[in-house]
Amino acid sequence: MKIRVERDGLADAVAWVARSLPSRPPVPVLGGVLLDASTGEALTISGFDYEVSAQVTIDASIDASGKTLVSGRLLADITKALPARPVELTVDGSRVTITCGSSRFSLPTMPVEDYPALPEMPEHVGSVPTDLFSEAVGQVAIAAGKDDTLPMLTGIRMEIDADKLTMVATDRFRLAMREITWEPGTSIEPTQVLVPAKTLADSAKTLGAGASKVEISLASGDGLLGLSGTSRRNTSRLLDAEFPKYRQLLPSETALTANIDVAPLAEAIKRVSLVAERGTQVRLEFSDRLLRLSAGGDDEGSAEEELPIELDGGEELTIAFNPAYLQDGLSALKSERAQLQFTTANRPALIKPIGDDGQVQEGYLYLLMPVRLPG
Repeated sequence: MKIRVERDGLADAVAWVARSLPSRPPVPVLGGVLLDASTGEALTISGFDYEVSAQVTIDASIDASGKTLVSGRLLADITKALPARPVELTVDGSRVTITCGSSRFSLPTMPVEDYPALPEMPEHVGSVPTDLFSEAVGQVAIAAGKDDTLPMLTGIRMEIDADKLTMVATDRFRLAMREITWEPGTSIEPTQVLVPAKTLADSAKTLGAGASKVEISLASGDGLLGLSGTSRRNTSRLLDAEFPKYRQLLPSETALTANIDVAPLAEAIKRVSLVAERGTQVRLEFSDRLLRLSAGGDDEGSAEEELPIELDGGEELTIAFNPAYLQDGLSALKSERAQLQFTTANRPALIKPIGDDGQVQEGYLYLLMPVRLPG
């Protein structure tokens, strides 16, 4: 194999594929990337570890076709460090030579015949504008759990119903839900699947580079989700776990609502929580047109700050939250103003974005469990 490619395109492609590779592959070949220049005037770069596959195609000038398999992370480091010159890849026996300007690297290859075949893309079920998909996944993924012993909490539940796509994630302490309108490609039956949150979040950030839409493919019976952009595609195994019955957590009534500017509230939480030990709460006291934030105590130091606020309904309320979880919810709103909805100090609160028209936007919600107050 002997090919010539542009450095930037190669570096971006290899980095995108390599990020999905396992840090400690069970067998060496699963830590490799497959370079395939056997068809057309293009180089296809692939990675697969039996759970996640990633594949990208870039333009290349091919003098001699062929395939080779090399260490993905090492190739990513090398291509990122190369000078801004065309790159030549040459395979000779069991080694591949990378030449770029005056730089020259020689790497050992791995046996291509030992590399597993990438899964076929499932049936296409619909598409979502790239920016919308990336924003929606990011808003939901922040609430997903990271404890692998509870796999049902490490995923994002995707619910497909006609032209509505709903994504939900929870780690038991907070829950995020986003509903968007999408373009169904087939008359698919209402379906619910659970996708690994980290995989979906990583794909949403980078998959749609240069593409106006993200194409979604699904084979729920085979436990496989496929996502593709213009020249990139990946697949992910679905989680075989039962997602919590989350809708029963959503409050059916609201006793108190508070409208507030997001930026000043986020900054105040950041300042006040400086005296709060890791995992302890920030207290929010709502009274007429005023929100008082406080944290800490006599032993470790204390802090207070007051902000103007618009209240509607109910009496005064004091409630406490984990400050990091509260800030996550505010940052995910993507709006300048927010509405906080409360029932009691011991029941979950909802945070929703307020649009430029002053109305609450119903497409996104962030539910947050309160922290028990002393006494």
